[in-house]
Amino acid sequence: MPPTREPSRKPVPPTRGTRLRQRLAELRGAAVPPQPLDARALAALAANPGCRRRAILDGAGVNKAVLASALGSPLAFGQSQFAFMRGNAFEARVKADGGAELLRLVHEKVDPGAEPPATGIVPDLTAAGPEGRTARTALALREATAAGVWALLDHPLLALDVADSPAFLEPDAVVVHPDGSWTVVEIKSFPMLDGSADAAKVGAAARQAAVYVLALEQVAARLDPAPRVRHTVLLVCPKDFSNLPTASAVDVRKQRSVTRRQLDRLTRVEDIADALPEGTCFAPDLPAAELTAAVESVPATYAPECLAACELAFHCRSRSRAQGAVTALGRSLRAELGGLTSVADVLSAAHGTTGDPTDPTVAALRRAATLRAEALSPESPARIGASVTPGPVRGAGNCATSHDGAAADPPTLAERTPSQTGRSGTPCP
Repeated sequence: MPPTREPSRKPVPPTRGTRLRQRLAELRGAAVPPQPLDARALAALAANPGCRRRAILDGAGVNKAVLASALGSPLAFGQSQFAFMRGNAFEARVKADGGAELLRLVHEKVDPGAEPPATGIVPDLTAAGPEGRTARTALALREATAAGVWALLDHPLLALDVADSPAFLEPDAVVVHPDGSWTVVEIKSFPMLDGSADAAKVGAAARQAAVYVLALEQVAARLDPAPRVRHTVLLVCPKDFSNLPTASAVDVRKQRSVTRRQLDRLTRVEDIADALPEGTCFAPDLPAAELTAAVESVPATYAPECLAACELAFHCRSRSRAQGAVTALGRSLRAELGGLTSVADVLSAAHGTTGDPTDPTVAALRRAATLRAEALSPESPARIGASVTPGPVRGAGNCATSHDGAAADPPTLAERTPSQTGRSGTPCP
């Protein structure tokens, strides 16, 4: 009888996805719950794809607002509680009665050639956990597409692969048309006055909706045949100063292309995590010195635009200024300066200490420094003219005043020049 083989006691290596999740949990802190990555954060991340610090913090689910407070640079902006309550009340009104008003707006603004939505189905998307809700959303989309009727998915959950890490996104609504196409709906609380809204807010909403369109396209690609995801989204806002809903169709093809390209450029989160020192952790309860060292171990790419989109912007700005980085002055200036990456390098090149004179950037800096020195020189004609004591100046109405602003004795009519009289020859009073 052959001897029985004992089972191998060698542990089974974890899969790549499990290993990455464990690594990200260690970076976040074992007792710290993950912060979900929403479409607004993804749009901000896509706008600055070179920032590895934000990529790893968002990938690990770190709450950047809490982290900024622990670093001594708390968040200085945010949405008020009143704005939250007003937004929730407006969204509830838009979706009342089974979304009848919302479906009417979609039909009117996006698909007027379709059959008017007398009624629409609202599937139940309840499930356990984000993976369960994502699967339930995909099933509801497939069933509604096959039914060929109007359907409203209220707060569906979509998954988007970002730097080899899944991000779960929750749009306000997705509408399925009778022809099987899908439309993203964004509901915002800022008003539309006379049919138009603030351009900056509309642009931010379009970039956010473009992220949802990308996530929907991944869901559609798994179906056969793949439904059409419309690149025209519906933006619903209060009308004028009331709480009545109005809507506008917004084409997000440009925002979708830019966001897709920027997300593709993101460095894989696993590569960033592997490059970190052993034991790195971003838990906010760590000592300030240890937490600061952990954050600084990840390179950041700060720009003034980060102030409106990232909770760590104030911390990164202070570090960027301390290092004299020219990116703190703006991306456009950074592009103009070429290989000069610090303020010290720029000043040195302008003063002729360093830099290649044949470099157009260095030549322009030296020319600007020469012009500035000439303008500030005591022998400069501008400086000489400024040092001359000014004589009487002409005040309002071309009447004479003293140089200190006090009214001078008015000249007689015979002493007046043509410039001191009106068009009709009437003297100034």
